[in-house]
Formats: sequence, C-alpha cells, structure tokens
Amino acid sequence: MFTKHVLAALAAIALPVMARPEPELWRRAMSLASAGVSTCGLSDEAPHVKAPKVNPWSPITQADVKAVWSFIHAPERGLNLTNPANATLTDNYVFWIDTLHTNKSSVLTYIDGTAEAPPKYARVVIFEGGKTEPVSQEYMVGPLPVSDKTTIAKYDYVFNGGSGGTVPYNARYLDGKRTAGYEPLLKSLMTEVADITKALFNGTYYGSSDNRTDIVEASTGPNSLDGTTSWVTSMFRYPGQASYMVPLDFYVLLDITGTDTSKYSLRGFVTNTRFFPTAADLRVAFEAGELKNEFPQTRDNAWAVLDHKPEMGVRDLEDRLAPQSLEVGGKRYKLDREQRYVEFMGWSFYMSFTRVLGLQFYDIKFKGERILYELSLQEAAAQYAGNQPKAANTVYQDTFFSIGTYSATLVEGFDCPYGATMLDISFPTGSGTTETHPAAICVFEADSGYPLARHRTGARGNPNGFSHLASVKGSALHVRTVATVGNYDYLFDYAFHVDGSMEIEVRASGYLQSSPYYADQGEFGPRVYTSTQGSYHDHVINFKADFDLITSANSLQRTDLVVVNQTQPWFPELGTFSQMSLKAANLEKEAQFNWAPNGQSMFTVINPTSTNKWGTPRGYRLVPGKSPIHLSIADSPFSLRQSHFLKSDLAVTRQHDNEPYANSWHNINLPSKPQQDFAKFFDGESVDGEDLVVWFNLGMHHYTRSEDVPVTLFSEAVSSIVFAPQNFNDRAPEGDLRNRRVIVSDAKTGAISYEDYGIPLPSCKVAVEEPASKILPWVIA
Repeated sequence: MFTKHVLAALAAIALPVMARPEPELWRRAMSLASAGVSTCGLSDEAPHVKAPKVNPWSPITQADVKAVWSFIHAPERGLNLTNPANATLTDNYVFWIDTLHTNKSSVLTYIDGTAEAPPKYARVVIFEGGKTEPVSQEYMVGPLPVSDKTTIAKYDYVFNGGSGGTVPYNARYLDGKRTAGYEPLLKSLMTEVADITKALFNGTYYGSSDNRTDIVEASTGPNSLDGTTSWVTSMFRYPGQASYMVPLDFYVLLDITGTDTSKYSLRGFVTNTRFFPTAADLRVAFEAGELKNEFPQTRDNAWAVLDHKPEMGVRDLEDRLAPQSLEVGGKRYKLDREQRYVEFMGWSFYMSFTRVLGLQFYDIKFKGERILYELSLQEAAAQYAGNQPKAANTVYQDTFFSIGTYSATLVEGFDCPYGATMLDISFPTGSGTTETHPAAICVFEADSGYPLARHRTGARGNPNGFSHLASVKGSALHVRTVATVGNYDYLFDYAFHVDGSMEIEVRASGYLQSSPYYADQGEFGPRVYTSTQGSYHDHVINFKADFDLITSANSLQRTDLVVVNQTQPWFPELGTFSQMSLKAANLEKEAQFNWAPNGQSMFTVINPTSTNKWGTPRGYRLVPGKSPIHLSIADSPFSLRQSHFLKSDLAVTRQHDNEPYANSWHNINLPSKPQQDFAKFFDGESVDGEDLVVWFNLGMHHYTRSEDVPVTLFSEAVSSIVFAPQNFNDRAPEGDLRNRRVIVSDAKTGAISYEDYGIPLPSCKVAVEEPASKILPWVIA
C-alpha cells in the first residue's frame, strides 16, 4: 500500500565560527544551530561496536617501542649501538622501528578459531657502520611485551634476494649522516665554481649552513645499482615554498662509496646538456663563452604557490559556499576506535598502520563472509624522462622514505566532508619514541552521486510520463588518507559500496619535479612556465589483495570474449557471420599479465567449491577503473630487476608467509641485485583452488601540462579498480536497502503516491565550523 507524504526540507543557516577545541578533543564540524532544533545526527559520534576479536594486526604500542629501544641498547645484546643524535657514518645506530608483519598462518587460527592471538614483534633497522664490512641490517624483536622470553634475531626469512635482511651499506638510506658525509666535498666544489654559478644562475652554494648560500641543494635516487658503489646527484633550485618549480640547470655528481669520506670524489658536473669531468673542464667551457642560460629562472615563485590568484578574474556566484556532503540522519557505520574495527551496511573490517606502508585493511567481510584477508599498499613508484641527470635517472619508490610517516592532517570540509570521523595515526621513530599525527585518516559515508539502481515504466498515455518509477539511493563508506611525500600528495581512498563492491582509488596532486626548460627537449615534456619544463613521468602504485573468498581455496578465472562464426537457420540467406561468445578457464600457474585490449577479458576470483543458487561459482570480479597502467620502461638500469612488480597490470601468486611484500624498502638502491626479487615469486606453483594473492597496479602516465601549475590536479591524475560481486549472490544485493523511492502515477489523474519505507526526510539546521580552528599539533612521546 502506497501512502502520500509531505517532503521536509533541509535548511542551512550561518552561525559564528566556534572557538578552537580543547587539545584532547576533536570536535564535530556540525553543531546545534539553536535550542530545540534537530541536528539530524550530524554532531553524533559513530556508534560504538565491540570488535569480535582484539585486532591482531594493530601496531605495537608506545610502551613496546620504549621497551624495545631499551632492550636492543642493553650491552648484553652486543650491538654496540650509539644514540642516533651522536652517531656518525662509522657508528652502529638505529634508523627506525616499526611493527613486524604478522604471519597469516598464525592469525587465521586466532580469528577463525579458538587459538590465542599471535605475539607481536618489532621490526628494527640498524645501520651498522662500525662493522668491518658496514651493512644495513634488519632485525625482529619479540615476543612483545618485552620479557625474559624476548629475543632479537635477523629478519631474513621474507627476503629472497640471497642476503636476507642484510643490505650493503652503499645501498642504505641517504639520511642526515650520509649527507653530512658528502657535504664538505660538495661545499668545496661549489665554492670553486661559485663565480660560474653566479654568472649563469645568479646563485651560489657555499654549504647548507653558510649565510652566503642562496640556492638549495637536493638529491634524487637511486644512489646505487647493486650496493658495491654509491653516488649522489645534487641538483639545485631557488628556495621558497614552490622551489620544486624553479630548478636550475646545474648538477654535481659525486662518488660516495663507503664510510671513509676522505675517499669521496667528483664524478662530474652537468649543465647545458654537457658533462664536465672536472671543475677545470667546466671553467674552460665557461671562459670560452660556451655556457649560456638562454631561459633564466625566476627567483619569484609566487606564480607557483597554491593560493588564490585574484588576477585570474572572478567566476559568477563563486562567492557562495560550495556543495557539501553531509551524513544527514546520523552516521550509519559503527566503530571500535581502540581496535580500529568498522561495520557498515553488511561490511566489516579491521585497519592497521605501519610507517613503511601506511594504511592497511584486514579481514574484510560482507554480510559475514570473508572477501579479503588483506588489502595493503605495497609501493608508490615513479620513473622520469629527460636528458639531464635528475630527470633521466630518477626512480622513486616511496616506501624507501617510509610513506606512512607522511600521512598527516586532513582538512575537514575539503580533504574529507564536514562531520567525518577523524582518526589519528601513530608510528615508532628512530629514537625510541612514538610520533602521532592527529586527524590523518578520515572515515565517512558519502552519496555516490548517482542512484544505485533505477527504472521507469509506462511512459505512454500517463500525464507524468510514467506509471512506475523506482530509484535506490547509492552510497559508500570511504576510508581516506593523504600522504605528502616530498613534492607529491597521494590521496588513497577505499570505498565500501552498499552493493557489496569495493573501490580502491589513488589521486595525485602536489608539485611536479620539474626540469629547466630547453627549447629542443619537448619530447620529455612541455614548457609550463618561462624557464620550467614539466618532466614526463610514470606513477605506478602497487597493491596486494589477498583474497579469501569464503575460504582460502580460491581460483582466478579468465573469461574471454571471443568472436566465433555462426549460421542461423532462421536467416539462411545471411550465411556465416561473426558472433560473440564467452570462453572461461582458470589460471593454472602463478603469472604476471595485463588487462586485455578493448576490455575483452574478465578476471574473477572465484571459490570453486561454493556456488550460488543457480549453480555458478561465487566470485568477485576485478574491474579496471580509471587509468589502469603499468611501468612503461622495461630495461632501464635504474629499474631493471627491483621493479618487476611494476611491469604488469596484474599478477597472481600462491600465498606464503615468507612473501608478504612485493618489494623491499631498500630496493630503490638495488636495481641490479634486489633484496626482494618479485620475479622469484613465480616458480611454477599452482594457483587453481589454492590460497592466492592478487597484486595489482594503479597509476598514471603523467603527460605533464601547463595545468600542472601550480600543482597537479586531483581531478585528472586519478586511477582506480573495483572488486565487484560476480555471481557471488543469488540476485542483486540491493533488495534489503530501504533508502529508496517507489513512485506510482495514476494513469488517468496523474496523482502521485509513493513509499518511503519508513525513512522520511528530516528537517534540521546546521552550522559549519572553520576547519583551520581545529588543527592539532603532532605529538612525539
């Protein structure tokens, strides 16, 4: 029976900005407008739910970090550690501490059974410069909390490169100790050619702490090929907020092999696309008038600052507040903050966080059935194009920089909707403390921007153009974080849709790593300002999806859309002609592969022993979204063997506890001899009816453009994938959703009746609080 209803309107009123909250509170951006007026639940916290089990993937605690620090520094450990604040290249010191990955085999007996939770371990990286053969060494410390059962052992078993957790010192991170090691040589060389850089670029470098220095130095990677030698490429820019956009055409290449800084040496200078092995060679060319600066760089980089530019004019009505996404009616997701456990419209999952990989998801279920055991970022990489040492040689793998540590403050109402649930992140440092970033993750439900389903029938002869009109509300729960790694801001968004599909989306903004402009180098990118070129590059972001569809025994089915010849007895005169047909087969062995041209193959993770009501294996389809790419370059020496996981769209392997990561965070400096060699994962094992892992790449071929000034826009630099039910259900799973309208139009009178299924539209008044007033400082304790 349909009933008539009167629609209530959502009204918004303007109120004064509220005062800054107390430090211990993260106040809601929506507040009661006036006494006695409904807030529609906008100011409510997410309802609490108790997680079924204590989170076995949660990060180690602040107390554990301090205890581990004391444990490894105890003399009886024999590590001979120096406090990092006082250490030099030839000392042993802790670089960082993190949470060790927990083996899946240990977790399953806990979350699916009655076993106790597996013990936690710390992952510790120590730079051992005091050894006869200096190395970077990873250790595992546990079980935690620290007790008489706690031990320290080399963390070797997850690395397949042949040396376990041991990495040659020349391939280790370029931290402050190493930069301080080569700074005297760089200072000496740049002082020697100061008159040349002054004449060419109106800038000089006398060392980072010298007041006469008026340009800034930066370096790029990799810094080694196999760890036997090491180099650094120093590039220079004008200082300022947008220094990435004002590069100078001057590069210094240094050999920084080993820990004896007295043996560091010059490899050469590069400017004007020419290489000069010595300062004397550079001076000869300069004094001969062979070096020019045809397009002088500007010191004023205000043109590249991300702020309002009044000189660009005014858009009509842009003085009004832009549309907002509000959780009208209250939050429809539940949260256990302590356990980082979420429930939403049939979905449930746990979250974790590490400094190396950032946000991770575990035990993802829909309506009580497991879809994924793990979903986690593995790497965010970039490789550049160009004709000078910076662009031509640059490969970034951002786990090298601990991408999780760059997730930080989100601006409510801009980065995330007003009223979103804000979560802090915490991670261990390299000094025995824990660093906390408030509001670095946001959780919110948002309108999809389109209905989940709809249909209109009976248009002819009806005054309203239909007899029956049905539309189902589309929405999704989003979990979002933004990591700003140097020049780039990566937005990671994980959306759990009410139809049981899941979308993973990555967007990129921030500054280009630009290059000096040359009129004859357009093949490497366009001119984006007077003296600046946008260097073309690939972004490739790798993820791990450990599917456990109902059980751990799954298969990856490939369904090809093929063209076959057909004759039709009811049209014999047409003869033989083409028709479409489907051909399905399970992948038998581990493999790397790409999306099919024209989308003519469907890849579906299925459970071969579980079927729906119609006898079809239940599955989840891998649906390529925006910009499904992989790395363009196959044989560069700077991404040769350590980047196999980036060189295909997809891969499937057998799950093993000793293969938790596609990459090693050290691998950026080991392209010829990787610590973790993804190619070795493919050893002929079956993945048909087995515990399988899908590795997939998102990314963008960044065809740089003038619209990348001042920064790249999230709207265009985006890539995504969807995991969608494929015969997983007996019918579309929208039938139990009450947020819908079914509207009937009388054929004669046009009278409208409709059903709201018990969810009427609310009426409320809200005030929007200034998000800048709520930003809280980082905490290190």
